Parts: sequence; structure tokens; C-alpha cells
Amino acid sequence: MVVVEILVFLVEIYFVVGVLFGISFVTRGVQAIDHAAEGTGWGFRLVILPGVAAFWPLLLRRWIRREQPAEERNAHRDRARGGQP
Repeated sequence: MVVVEILVFLVEIYFVVGVLFGISFVTRGVQAIDHAAEGTGWGFRLVILPGVAAFWPLLLRRWIRREQPAEERNAHRDRARGGQP
């Protein structure tokens, strides 16, 4: 029973840290790692908050490193840029 209590406590800590990080990230950090998010409203930021809280370690690393998301590459985009697929 003690093991389960410890596990539940650790999960609670993870999500509390995630929510605190998420609030900071959706107000300032999302623009730093994804320029497409610049100028988005609070509706968008509220939608992404649960995912940010869940994946906060990954997003924290990206925020520290200022990593931009990889641009999707497919035949349509290649052709639109004048190249061949």
C-alpha cells in the first residue's frame, strides 16, 4: 500500500509541476519555440495547456534549447516550392 501511495504522490507532483510550467509556457514560451504561435489568442493557449502540462519535460528542453519544430516535408510542399517530389 505504501508503494501505491508513493506512486500517486509522484504523479501528483508531476502534474502540479506540469500545470505551473504550462501556465508559464503558454504565456511566453510557446512563441519562443514555434513562431506560428505568435499572435494567437487565449483560446488556442487554453486548448494546448493540458498537452503542455502532460509533456512538460520535452517542451522545457525545447524551450531551453530554442528548438524550432521540424518543418513537414511532403510532395505537395515540394511541388509548391518549384521542386520535384
